Amino acid sequence: MRLLAVMAAAAFLLVSPVALHGQRGGRGAAPPSAAREAAAIDLTGYWVSVITEDWKYRMVTPKKGVYDALTLNGEGRRIGDTWDPARDEAADEQCRAYGAANIMRLPGRLHITWPDANTLRIDTDTGTQTRLFHFGAAPAPGEPAWQGHSIGQWEDATGGRGAPRAGNLKVVTTNLRSGYVRKNGAPYSGKAVVTEYYDLNTVPNGDQWLTVTTKVEDPVYFSRPYLTTSDFKRLPNASGWNPTPCSAR
Repeated sequence: MRLLAVMAAAAFLLVSPVALHGQRGGRGAAPPSAAREAAAIDLTGYWVSVITEDWKYRMVTPKKGVYDALTLNGEGRRIGDTWDPARDEAADEQCRAYGAANIMRLPGRLHITWPDANTLRIDTDTGTQTRLFHFGAAPAPGEPAWQGHSIGQWEDATGGRGAPRAGNLKVVTTNLRSGYVRKNGAPYSGKAVVTEYYDLNTVPNGDQWLTVTTKVEDPVYFSRPYLTTSDFKRLPNASGWNPTPCSAR
């Protein structure tokens, strides 16, 4: 019995500092950081698109029926062949090609900011669109919209203790209004899911480049996922920022 009492006392001495430390408000598990503080990369500022992929489909509006490099199925092509920009204008739907599935492919500038600690905002001067990337406890989706409902997540790729933070941003967008994945009426449906990866790179001369890799999946109009990469170069200021409305043509 004496041996059991000694063992019990020793166990209490080992455990009690932890318990007392907790009772005195000692440091426990750290609360999760806000997305802005936990950012793997700094995307804020002004950026301009550099058209290095599919130039002839992005700088001008292709003719009806030009679907090269797209993954439309038969139904998608049938819908695309009915494209009528005048009809879109009459219906006040000039922004059908400016939704989340295609906006990063259009030439123009971006302005990226943090309106609050858990929301990243991208404004485009092309089409004057606003995208909001929600982190953590995101608000519930509302009505389907051109930019849909986007959830962001940092994906760290740290290089070990003491190394600078690195990684990328993953964004998944749903709740979209049906629109065009190319300005000539090539469609995506309201069931489309857009997954994007934002990667930041610095070249030897110090310029910073943003590469957005986009996967659009649509069970209605696509036969397989549509994959693209879009490049942007960081600008020193807002010079050249030129908001323009959506155009159906």
